[in-house]
Amino acid sequence: MADRLAGKTCVATAAGQGIGRATALAFAREGAIVYATDINEDALASLRDNPECAAEEQARIAAADPGLSMHSSFDPDEDISAPFVARGARPRVAILREQGVNGQVEMAAAFDRAGFAAFDVTMSDLLAGRVTLNNMHGLVACGGFSFGDVLGAGEAWAKSILFNEGLREQFAAFFHSGKGFALGVCNGCQMLSVLRELIPGSDAWPWFRRNRSEQFEARLCMVEVQPSPSLFFEGMHGSRLPIAVAHGEGRAVFASAEACQRCEQRGLVGLRYIENSGAVARRYPANPNGSPHGITAVCSADGRATLMMPHPERVIRRRQLSWAPPGGDDSPWLRLFRNARRALG
Repeated sequence: MADRLAGKTCVATAAGQGIGRATALAFAREGAIVYATDINEDALASLRDNPECAAEEQARIAAADPGLSMHSSFDPDEDISAPFVARGARPRVAILREQGVNGQVEMAAAFDRAGFAAFDVTMSDLLAGRVTLNNMHGLVACGGFSFGDVLGAGEAWAKSILFNEGLREQFAAFFHSGKGFALGVCNGCQMLSVLRELIPGSDAWPWFRRNRSEQFEARLCMVEVQPSPSLFFEGMHGSRLPIAVAHGEGRAVFASAEACQRCEQRGLVGLRYIENSGAVARRYPANPNGSPHGITAVCSADGRATLMMPHPERVIRRRQLSWAPPGGDDSPWLRLFRNARRALG
């Protein structure tokens, strides 16, 4: 069928003429070019995306909406890392990347501004022994699309560690040292979630799978910082802030409902998506990927390892946000990186 449909043109209409939705989708998957005519935006979104998400988005548009807001439980202009930076010591942090990762420059800039010495470390550097983790104070896995996500988001990157004896031992030693920290953002979040067997206190973590909307989601979302042992969120609990998201596989999937409950009961949830009203986001698009209870960041039991799908490194300056109230140059998200500097003393 693919040979017969590739490059062919089909027409779908709202009036029932031409081909219907199911047939249009089947034809499109086989390479046909499908044109939609006489279809309004709502119907087109239902044809293109998950129809439930399309309906939820339309319902949200029709409902009263207070809009985006920014509430910080701390002073974003206070540089809590300044006393440590003044000593002249700059802890070493490995900005880790693999083929297809693209968020390393922004991540390095965020840690540099918080008082770290950021080192660009590729997986080939670790494999060749040019760099090791034993002299690093922090490990950060960045966002992007490692190996094009062809084996699942972050899966191939993680397995290049799990299936290599030397790298497996090196990462396990770092995670068990109890001295440094680890942060995974977006693709790095997906990757570190697969390394849970090497990370103490992470047995209740989720995996991250394809968005419920069936689309890549790049938007500004509201999140609320939850009480957790994460060293990155220290002193930020209760803050309600906008943040950039950009992912195709960000839906948190737990091994079971009991595992999700354990994660929440242990206080390991660091961030939740919220509606503009402040309620936990359970519907699209305030919850852009369909994660249960709006969960979008988790941490280990000791708080030294934190995973999050949103991108704090992209919005450390207020001017980087597509919307922000008037204020100083530093956005509240710079506190996350300054917290890491303060945690190391």
